[in-house]
Amino acid sequence: MALYQFTRPVDFVTPVVVAALEGWVDAAGAATSALEHLGDGSEVVVRFDGDELFDYRSRRPVLDVLDGKLTELSWPEITLRHKSLEGRDVLILSGPEPDFSWQKLASEVAELAVRLRIDRWISLGAIPAAVAHTRPVPSLATASESGLLGQDEQPGPEGLLRVPSAALSVIELTVSRAGIPAVGFYAQVPHYVAGPYPAASAALVERVGRHLGLNLPLGDLADQAEAHRARLDELVAEQPEAREYLERLESLSGEERLPSGDEIASELERFLRGESSGGEGPPLDGR
Repeated sequence: MALYQFTRPVDFVTPVVVAALEGWVDAAGAATSALEHLGDGSEVVVRFDGDELFDYRSRRPVLDVLDGKLTELSWPEITLRHKSLEGRDVLILSGPEPDFSWQKLASEVAELAVRLRIDRWISLGAIPAAVAHTRPVPSLATASESGLLGQDEQPGPEGLLRVPSAALSVIELTVSRAGIPAVGFYAQVPHYVAGPYPAASAALVERVGRHLGLNLPLGDLADQAEAHRARLDELVAEQPEAREYLERLESLSGEERLPSGDEIASELERFLRGESSGGEGPPLDGR
């Protein structure tokens, strides 16, 4: 039995998929926030079977109780939604990272992508990094084949990088092996920031727009990023240790170098352990 079900008949013209999943490789929720912005007003066209994908004891449904009466349940789910952006059919894959059936999900998403004649797959993610919030958000990119990335899209570090995989990466790899060109963009989030980081979300939206040749408005994301930057500046100004650490990061950003594979792996390991500050510099919450 298939994991997915269409909610209505579909007929798209050279559609693209933009995908992000909550959880791993979504530092500060930046990727899923970018996807939420892109998908505002979109329509669900495919639902995936949550009973096959989620452990409801660790990711419980939300129950509404009104005046002592049980009224509504909201279940975690992965969906594919449709939105037309400047006349382009864009499909948005979103939801929590599943607990089970990663390989089956990846296989069926790839099958679905071939069935819908997907023209391009774009994964969005965010990773903690030794970068400064006072500088433009850097990003890394992956591509299933040469020639997919533009001149301003910086590929990941050279050589072998071995890190724990996200479910989204399993899906992307499976989709690319089905013959669909796939790229991934990963915003680097300052590892000393606790909480959301709208600047990274805005950077990912801009990255998607440039890659597809679309003018995607940032809307409230730009205002949120500016306000968040101001709050972080205030917090740093109040802490001499934080100011000193920020100056060190700013000097590194001036070198315009890619982080090495070891550096990325180290930051991801710290993130997995919940050490948002990476052991250096106090964590700052600009909310």
